[in-house]
Amino acid sequence: MSVVIVIPARFASSRYPGKPLVELEGTTGKKRSLIERSWRAALAVNGIDRVIVATDDDRIAKASEAFGAEVMMTSSEWKNGTERCAEVAQNLGGETEIIVNLQGDAPLTPAWFIEELVAGLRADQNVALATPVLRCDGAMLNDLLDDRRAGRVGGTTAVFNAENHALYFSKEVIPFTSKTYSNSAETPVFHHVGVYAYRPKDLIAYLNWTPGPLEDLEGLEQLRFLENGHEILCVEVEARGRQFWELNNPEDVPRLEAMMRDMGME
Repeated sequence: MSVVIVIPARFASSRYPGKPLVELEGTTGKKRSLIERSWRAALAVNGIDRVIVATDDDRIAKASEAFGAEVMMTSSEWKNGTERCAEVAQNLGGETEIIVNLQGDAPLTPAWFIEELVAGLRADQNVALATPVLRCDGAMLNDLLDDRRAGRVGGTTAVFNAENHALYFSKEVIPFTSKTYSNSAETPVFHHVGVYAYRPKDLIAYLNWTPGPLEDLEGLEQLRFLENGHEILCVEVEARGRQFWELNNPEDVPRLEAMMRDMGME
């Protein structure tokens, strides 16, 4: 039984075409593509048996093979990363215990996020998948609110019950709070980190479900599990001083590069 990280990547993003090949500059001035930085983040995770870049695009495939990644070509029909990962699950057969979807726009994902995610899924047999959530401090919450005020789609937030099973995910900032918070203050808002650990049978079943109205409205693929009655475990993780942000828009490039410089990432 093995744990496999799959990095789904497509070129034809409606919001940001060619995003996986966008280059980010590190502390040494060397530029590496977003997909390479995501692959390097995957390699840093303990307990992982295999890392696969899954794409339908020859440009991404060639770039990934050039820096040493294993590539699996997948259908161009898929609308999201979960569907792409599900095809990989079908191709891998029955020897895989857990498949992790590390989305290619989150190269700052700390290794311990994924390690704790895998441990959480193993410990809770009542859920189909697990995903990390990070409590926002005031600075992160204000960044999310600034994005929404400017009409940008920024990070996703999550709310969950006492068992840490997800109630909802949204690109709006939820839950609503009228309070203001200093940059270092703890807030009641949890940022959803776009990483998932699935049981392969539940991941493959995903392909048989029609996207529901909530998934269509929010554009959030994980809502398909909730709309079909499957539990999602929200694993609360800690940043441990690390900064975290996803590359959602071109405006995020300088933000990520600044964070990389602060963290000393090459």
